[in-house]
Amino acid sequence: MAKKSKDARVQVILECTEHKTSGMPGTSRYISTKNKKNTPERLELKKYNPILKKVTVHREIK
Repeated sequence: MAKKSKDARVQVILECTEHKTSGMPGTSRYISTKNKKNTPERLELKKYNPILKKVTVHREIK
């Protein structure tokens, strides 16, 4: 079956906000999905950053 072309659920990339300011090499990114009709603003979730070894805020990037 083919997927509907006007699907409300889209795939987004979440990137760590603390990792950018720390100056350490590498990036912490996660891929998730969201419903763009219910949440039109950027998604912000707490996820584990394996480089910093702690839970940090990850924000949606475009």
